[in-house]
Amino acid sequence: MITLLVRTSLLAIIIGTPAAYAQEAVGPIIIVTGKALGQTKGDPAYGSVEIDRARLTSEASGRIENVLADVAGFQQFRRSDSRSANPSAQGATLRALGGNASSRTLVLLDGVPQADPFFGYIPFSAIAPERLSSVRVTRGGGNGAFGAGAVAGTIELNSAGRADLPDASLSAFYGSNNASELSAGVATNLGAGFVTLSGRWDRGDGFFTSPIATRQPSDVRAAYDSWSTGLRAVAPLADGVEIQFRGLIFQDHRTLRFAGADSSSEGQDAIIRIVSRGLWQVDALAYVQARNFTNVVISATSLRKTLDQRNTPSTGLGGKIEIRPPVGSDHQLRIGADARLSDGMLFEDAYSAVTGLVTARRNAGGNTATFGIFAENDWKIGAVTLTAGLRADRWTIDNGFFAERSANGTVVRDDKFANRASWQTSARVGALYPASDGFAVRAAAYTGFRLPTLNELYRPFTVFPVATRANAALKVEKLRGVEAGFDIRPADGLSFGATLFYNRLNDAIANITIGTNLRQRGNVDAIVAKGIELSGEAIFGEVAISGSYAFSDSKVRALGSAIALNGLSPAQSPRHAANATVRWSPSTGAVFSATARYVGAQFEDDLESNTLPSALTLDGFAQIPLTKQVALTGRVENIFNKAVVTRKVDTSIDLGTPRILWIGLKFTTR
Repeated sequence: MITLLVRTSLLAIIIGTPAAYAQEAVGPIIIVTGKALGQTKGDPAYGSVEIDRARLTSEASGRIENVLADVAGFQQFRRSDSRSANPSAQGATLRALGGNASSRTLVLLDGVPQADPFFGYIPFSAIAPERLSSVRVTRGGGNGAFGAGAVAGTIELNSAGRADLPDASLSAFYGSNNASELSAGVATNLGAGFVTLSGRWDRGDGFFTSPIATRQPSDVRAAYDSWSTGLRAVAPLADGVEIQFRGLIFQDHRTLRFAGADSSSEGQDAIIRIVSRGLWQVDALAYVQARNFTNVVISATSLRKTLDQRNTPSTGLGGKIEIRPPVGSDHQLRIGADARLSDGMLFEDAYSAVTGLVTARRNAGGNTATFGIFAENDWKIGAVTLTAGLRADRWTIDNGFFAERSANGTVVRDDKFANRASWQTSARVGALYPASDGFAVRAAAYTGFRLPTLNELYRPFTVFPVATRANAALKVEKLRGVEAGFDIRPADGLSFGATLFYNRLNDAIANITIGTNLRQRGNVDAIVAKGIELSGEAIFGEVAISGSYAFSDSKVRALGSAIALNGLSPAQSPRHAANATVRWSPSTGAVFSATARYVGAQFEDDLESNTLPSALTLDGFAQIPLTKQVALTGRVENIFNKAVVTRKVDTSIDLGTPRILWIGLKFTTR
């Protein structure tokens, strides 16, 4: 895979360089942007929240998942970030449609899905905020032209372009618990194109996730060590046509609570994209992702290894082509096709907590795929913009198996699961009406679907003391949603938006309790979420104030064997979430900001047996230029050291990030 990244990047450079020299000889240089095609006329009908580069680069934790928390309603399965969470629990969800750890929100980086091909989690530690130019979060919208899987919205991450990046940058931070963060990057013009190379390394001894009152001598700090390297090249192919390449390599190692309870994840990604901005606009891309995951489970009583998930290789392959033909000034049409194929396998060994000897060896895996075609048209009728889209997806779940052998090789289980395939259609419609200058109303209705992940289908897991079984018969989740809202801009620098929504996720996958400390993945009839989302921003010269609030009333609808869940809240789904950021930029390069975040109480489990209390935290960020190239930067996470409960099973509790102080220097040159 590393060889592939290098060869592909060289290909992009080689293709672009002759074109650049030819332009110098015969005419003006063509300027490339490194961006995708722009928004369509109808996109605002679905409502969205933008996060700019200034905010991305001034987060106290320096982590993208915490920046995304600026959008109230964004959540991971647990309240931990990528320093102390198990990677497999870092799915992304919006609108309280949670309940399990897989991503119900489609997360895209330069148009490419970021969910792990086996687990469905997002490798947040590999997505460095400083490599991005902006983020757009659409909390509804269903499955549109961006692909299947968006049952709880879409998060679009956009790589930084040449104009966003200095020629060279270097930052070094030291923080509490012997933590360090080092990042560097270079960007250079290459004829009419550009190339960027960046790297980041984070490590720390970590903090104790167990409360001091219940801490045992066996408890250890949540140590972490991760690094990533990214390469991006953009070059012109012709006037209005450019080729983009992006490669990423990353590794992540974490220790959770007990010595030896180590997890790791790694990946190698490559993407090639061609964007044409001519009369016929085209966006075509292809990508490959190679990922792996390991995890060791330690008994809380014997402190022996009970499970070694020693190897979980997986591969994601896919591509997309979108064409926007010229159809007149009143219409904007987009048609195309996309595909994603995932395959993976699990290799794990079970150990006796008493003897420490192997008791079983297990192997499981399979393949999933979606192949979709789509068409969407925006139609402007006077001041009103109407939009409508339709998708048809062929999905398959193939080659599923689960095998278990005893320590001496005796076959205990050798299950082969039936292949499944079907068609799924998705549609969405929206309307946008600017009632007056600075005031617009919008409404939308949409559908979508999500395939169960290989993890949900075939991999059992344990988070002591609760064991959860897999379920190879899981159905496809299907979304139905409506929303209406308005956006108002009463004056320059002032904006406010509100959205009322009703979403119903049929056949929602949940971890259903079937016995004492025993759960199994299964489909409940539905999760119904309704609520309101508010967001606003006010800019007064050097001061900017922004904030958002989400109220989500989310309930499970269940019958049959899951009747006990009917009317209860999905696990890990708070009703209230809010945040606010105040930012002061008194001079060039000087930044002072504070961010407050509130998350309401939520239930740990599907039966509402354990409650995670609400939490209010405050972060701070300060950057003071020392010279034109060097700035002194200080960051404080959780200033008042609020105890944030991330897991609670009776008296067993885990805590999230405590107060962490950072001090460092940033160097940039242009």
